[in-house]
Amino acid sequence: MAVPKKRTSLSKKRIRKNIWKRKGYQAAAKALSLAKSISTGHSKSFVVRQTSNKDLE
Repeated sequence: MAVPKKRTSLSKKRIRKNIWKRKGYQAAAKALSLAKSISTGHSKSFVVRQTSNKDLE
């Protein structure tokens, strides 16, 4: 099994961690944006089935 020979520097570790965090932030922002567009009815890429009050009773 491959084993790293030297310790990873703190700056490299921090850079990798920030890249990993940024992916999460971008995914969350995209999900929030989609939720907003669905709630306002302006979504073009997501189809939501409308329910009437009769269906809820």
